[in-house]
Amino acid sequence: MKLLVIEDEIKLAEYLRKGLGEEGYVVDVAHSGIDGLHMATEADYDLLVLDGMLPGIDGLAVLAALRQSKQTPVLMLTARGQIEDRVRGLQSGADDYLVKPFAFSELVARIQVLLRRAGGSRSGGEPTMLKVADLEVDLIRRKATRAGQRLDLTAKEFNLLSLLLRRQGEVLSRTELAEQVWDMNFDSETNVVEVAVRRLRGKLDQPFERPLLHTVRGMGYVLEARES
Repeated sequence: MKLLVIEDEIKLAEYLRKGLGEEGYVVDVAHSGIDGLHMATEADYDLLVLDGMLPGIDGLAVLAALRQSKQTPVLMLTARGQIEDRVRGLQSGADDYLVKPFAFSELVARIQVLLRRAGGSRSGGEPTMLKVADLEVDLIRRKATRAGQRLDLTAKEFNLLSLLLRRQGEVLSRTELAEQVWDMNFDSETNVVEVAVRRLRGKLDQPFERPLLHTVRGMGYVLEARES
């Protein structure tokens, strides 16, 4: 899931980027209404976290302009606690409203609800549930189960599994995995991918009879249900 945070407070924006990244989201940040509107209209995001008070053009103006072309879910942040301000935001097209200061856990919960709602209302686009054999991954709730058993995955392990599952049957190189999951250029001296794959395999395959995560020598890794 890809999010855009439009927030002019640098420390808060970086806090949200880091925190939401640790929750497994891909996060872009804009520090002004003009930049944020450009990014929101030019790229496809699953959700926007939009500050109400921004330099250039404020959050309500960004929202009004965005709604002319896109229905991306928007969670508005504001220091204003007055009911009329919240009503204006919702009437302008915001999907939810959160008043600063807020608990990060509440922000994450509200994002999950909005993404779940958007996923249920979409007739097309990216699915929110991925399956292969007896493995199921819920991208919104960030939950993976196999044969009905919950897999206890870290954020990076979940992202790695989700990427492999989205591209099931396709061999992904260590370089591509490093770029997509860790946002890093692959260094042959770094074994972060191998370590992560080994740990994921220990949770995904070792407790079960049928392996799903396979190594293709000299090429990379593939997730697929093979005939025994």
